[in-house]
Amino acid sequence: MKYLVYILMPLAVLLVAASLGCVLGYLIWLGFGDQFPLHKIISKVGKLFLVLSIFPVMAVLHLKGRDLGFADKATMLRQFGYGLGLGVLTLLPVFIVLYLTGVHVIDEARSWSFAWVLQKFVTGFLLALLISLAEEPIFRGILFAGLKQRMPVIGAVLISSFYYGILHFLDSHSRFANEEVTFFSGFILLKEALLNVLNPDILSAFLALFMVGAFLGVVRSRVPNSLALCIGCHTAWVWQIKFNKSLFNVDPQSPNLYLVSSYDGVVGPLVTVWMFLVLFCYIGYRYLKLR
Repeated sequence: MKYLVYILMPLAVLLVAASLGCVLGYLIWLGFGDQFPLHKIISKVGKLFLVLSIFPVMAVLHLKGRDLGFADKATMLRQFGYGLGLGVLTLLPVFIVLYLTGVHVIDEARSWSFAWVLQKFVTGFLLALLISLAEEPIFRGILFAGLKQRMPVIGAVLISSFYYGILHFLDSHSRFANEEVTFFSGFILLKEALLNVLNPDILSAFLALFMVGAFLGVVRSRVPNSLALCIGCHTAWVWQIKFNKSLFNVDPQSPNLYLVSSYDGVVGPLVTVWMFLVLFCYIGYRYLKLR
């Protein structure tokens, strides 16, 4: 019973952050009128509250920065660099396979230039870094550390990976005209977002993201104070995906389209199998090394 409580506590924090996002998002929308869509305001504010929830949860659980995986500046910079390399090594083979199998095709309709490619390269990295700096302290930081206090490490890895995967599919589809917006509109969007995780169409992408989260969780559990390593790896993955989407298109007629999902044209069965093999090889290596 106590483990069930621990498993559901992250959901409670998520619901509180999302609810605050609905309320404050509505108030911000009132202030800015129709300049920004309500669903985008609520989404951004809700994510901000989720990141900020790290601090009160740290206080409640009596956790410090090192418990979350932080280290000294020099160590974190070194780990971040290693993480970038690890991220490239673990995802680049996926892109090579998708290109060789005809799932990804070069975007020949685009007018390329060195300046344009460089701009996509740099902005993609910065956006990827921003995303990983927000997500890793949550999932491989406070969530992993809090769960590890109360259950075996394998449980912390699996549950944090589950929440990591699910968060990517908290999405709503309703859009309100300005005259239709009320105080409760945000909660209607929240209900839709929560129900969307039950959509069977997301299963393929969810399994891939779950395996990605499991890989990062294993890294976090095996390397002391390794949050920066996870941040670097996560950054490299998102960076490659964004840059790849700038250069390639998904061929909807490809006979190998089953290798990817509709989520982003990258994550899907191929990523699931590949990350499973990477984890299997790593665990096998650790087992043989300890014998």
